[in-house]
Amino acid sequence: MAMAALLLSLPFAQQRVSPQRIIKAYESKRRHPQLFDSRAGWTKWMSPSLVDALDVYRSSGGHNTTAILALLREEVEGVYSFDLFNEDFCDLFLEELDNYYASGLPIYRPNSMNNYGIIVNQIGMEPVITTLQKAVLHPIASILYPVQAGSGFTGHHSFMVKYRADEDMGLDMHTDDSDVTFNICLGRNFTGASLTICGDSRTPRHRQFFASYEHVRGRALVHLGSRRHGADDIRSGQRNNLIVWNSNEAYRESAAYVNKQPYLKEAGAPDPRCLSYTHDRDFGEFLDYPPGKSEYAGKGWCPPAFACYDEMAPVFRGRRAHDEL
Repeated sequence: MAMAALLLSLPFAQQRVSPQRIIKAYESKRRHPQLFDSRAGWTKWMSPSLVDALDVYRSSGGHNTTAILALLREEVEGVYSFDLFNEDFCDLFLEELDNYYASGLPIYRPNSMNNYGIIVNQIGMEPVITTLQKAVLHPIASILYPVQAGSGFTGHHSFMVKYRADEDMGLDMHTDDSDVTFNICLGRNFTGASLTICGDSRTPRHRQFFASYEHVRGRALVHLGSRRHGADDIRSGQRNNLIVWNSNEAYRESAAYVNKQPYLKEAGAPDPRCLSYTHDRDFGEFLDYPPGKSEYAGKGWCPPAFACYDEMAPVFRGRRAHDEL
């Protein structure tokens, strides 16, 4: 029996086959094989100004960062955006994903929070995204975040998220299991679904509002994985974003790693825009739980009891399993 037929014949619960088998089954079905070419990469679809700036950076041995920095727009302190891909790339990529969805092969979701979307590493794109990471993402990240990225990335988790009115409309406040995150909007036409940006994890202002970012097709947003953020509800259309979580093992093993830092006491009450119904112990003090999410009431752990702001109501300050962070 052919691999694709074998996979399609199994109940989903039994389809936890290795990514290599899925990749092999999809090879002959690819609509745009050039998207999978790790030698050529995706340079021909990139912003010419960015390609030129990266050439200057490389030719200087990584010393001349002026051209790259000139292309970055600081959305708020520590969060930047830049033009990365053209319209043709966005169209091709979305066509490829539509083609994969239609193939009937298993779809593995990106994480525990997104009910739609797909891990693109598991359909054969890991090598070409590794090329992107080395040629584009790491140079930019090492300039902006030398502590987290300077010693080099050692891996990535790359996936698509999808928001539309009849599926996932938005995403709860969270941080990423990533050292540096690149979030690239590929469209389609949509309104709403902006990104709310709050503070850095473990800091006194981590649940304070900093900015709202409106996604633009072909443009990338870059931030530390420890930055709290969430996707606002979409109003119309469909938003698709390619997200690359970059990891650096040397950083994670160092004393500077964010999860090894002390969890500092909150400076004051949170901004309601920065609250997480899945994580925050005091969500119900400020907002009603979304429909179907009341099960999270009383289960939140953030912030740990020792880091609660002084004015938090005693009923919300009870200790939770995570309080020893």
